[in-house]
Amino acid sequence: MHRILKSILESREVKPTQKMVQDNTMTENGEEEQRETNTSNMKKQQLGGIKTIPFIFANEICDRFANVGFHANLITYLTQELNLPLVMASNILTNFSGTLSLMLLTGAVVADSFAGRYRTIVAGGIIYEIGLLCMTATAVLPHFRPPPCPTQENCKQASGPQLAALYLSFLLTSLGVGAIRPSVITFAADQFNLNKLKKKGGKWNFFNWYNFGSGISLLLGLTLVVYVQDHVGWGWGLGIPSIAFAFSVVAFVAGSKLYKKVKPGGSPLVRLGQVIVAAVRKRNAVLPNDSSLLYENKELDARLSSNGRLLHTNQLRWLDRAAIVTDSDTRDSTQPNLWKISTVHRVEELKTIIRMLPIWGAAILLLAATSHSGSFTILQARTMDRHMSPSFKIPPASLTVFTILVMLAGIPLYDRIFVPFARRYTGNPTGITTLQRIGVGYGLNVFSTACSALIEAKRRKVAAHYNLLDKPTAVVPISVFWLLPQYIIDGIGDIFWSAGNLEFLYDQAPESMRSTTLALYWLVVSVGNYLGTFMVTLVHKYSGDENWLPDRNLNRGKLDHYYWLVCALSAITFIYFVICAWFYTYKPLEDVPGSSSEEEVELAAERIQPVPSDDVDENGRKELARIENN
Repeated sequence: MHRILKSILESREVKPTQKMVQDNTMTENGEEEQRETNTSNMKKQQLGGIKTIPFIFANEICDRFANVGFHANLITYLTQELNLPLVMASNILTNFSGTLSLMLLTGAVVADSFAGRYRTIVAGGIIYEIGLLCMTATAVLPHFRPPPCPTQENCKQASGPQLAALYLSFLLTSLGVGAIRPSVITFAADQFNLNKLKKKGGKWNFFNWYNFGSGISLLLGLTLVVYVQDHVGWGWGLGIPSIAFAFSVVAFVAGSKLYKKVKPGGSPLVRLGQVIVAAVRKRNAVLPNDSSLLYENKELDARLSSNGRLLHTNQLRWLDRAAIVTDSDTRDSTQPNLWKISTVHRVEELKTIIRMLPIWGAAILLLAATSHSGSFTILQARTMDRHMSPSFKIPPASLTVFTILVMLAGIPLYDRIFVPFARRYTGNPTGITTLQRIGVGYGLNVFSTACSALIEAKRRKVAAHYNLLDKPTAVVPISVFWLLPQYIIDGIGDIFWSAGNLEFLYDQAPESMRSTTLALYWLVVSVGNYLGTFMVTLVHKYSGDENWLPDRNLNRGKLDHYYWLVCALSAITFIYFVICAWFYTYKPLEDVPGSSSEEEVELAAERIQPVPSDDVDENGRKELARIENN
């Protein structure tokens, strides 16, 4: 049978003599065209690199500044300006975060499938700006808000039309962020060859310094914008982020001629579906013991793997059936039907995503447990003594600045001290693996939530001592700086968890699916937020007569009990993550010779002509013949 298949495939191949004749017929015009092509490729090699960072980081800093200025203090806007109950306001914000995360998947698929990351970011920026302007309008125009209620007793809540205007603003900002967030960091990383920097040990970690730049913008937003919102008014408080984000779009577009723009490689979700369908169709086929007999086609996978193809792994071998070559694959046509047969690289793409799912599962548990903690902490701070001097009180939402300061101070220390120290013992160029780094972040979160529970118990004890339990607007005589320990621990945790997660997602995601993989992670975040809303609703409904989470008077609640529940869930999450990380297998990648400088990285999409997903070339037919012959 193999001989028959071989003879059929050989009859379809282009004979070497034919190829020699074609090569010998090249004209002078053809040689000139080749030289022009080489010159064009050299120009393309000069795109990207460090010169693009000022434009991308200017965009990112303005974006983050606007984002934190818009979101950080919204719990105050909903409870103080729209007079919404505590649990309702917190659930609205968490559901908003969940919806935003769902939109991220749509934006990533659009970017990776046909639009490209650059166009997706620009379009998303315009939509986001419209959403910010709508939100600003709700704060400026009085008929979008209910009457003021300074006592927070018997307040008139926002009406249906007023909430509808709010939800419209949330929807537009969700659509905009959904297009921007999964693409901007991968677009920035596309300007460098991070694989080569990683192998060399790198003089700097891109994701550390990305987090550092974001931290600077968060610091500005949490101080300047939040202060304006609390002391000047919400019109300017939301207008400043709108203006800042408009600058971010302008800054990003200004550098458009310098960017290296990776061409979209087709819908990654379709490719994953093709692998599954092909494996199901060949579920009764016998897997060869030698993995080299599975189908490979370098030309077909070239635009999906400019930094190297994924190598075969022995995990999830059932999916390898998609790459088994059968007689029907050679009989159907001269073109492989990717719904019937897939290359090893495409099978490994799916395996990589599946291997990452348990790691993402830990994030679901963590986010479900902690999704409301930020809102509750702001409300705690509002009841405490916030004086930094006799004449200045720190805004409650600005307390997060201490987390940012710790992170900003810690990232250089991590890069310059911790990594070289750890490298001596581990031999790892990055000091510790990304999963070890994430695991440290999970462990620190347990201590942070335990600290939150102890501090809330202390706050409520002081309120009872001064007979303030029935006075929701009274200031409890305990310094707001009692909350600092949990913010400091959160800052240290972010150095490990946030940067580690970004690096893990980019490093382990299939090259052509980085935006989609990041969006799939945000889909996990969405599930975590929705589960968090469900958990808070259950606690609010079934926590007995002394409600842990009351509607308005936090002093009569049992928020510390809720924090202990979160602490227990965080501990379970940490144990689960350690087990998943222990069994995780990092993706194997072939080495591709090329330039060692990030300024000279060349994209496969720019070096070769794209190959349609339903087409196959001469090399593909020869590969089928080689496998069948063996």
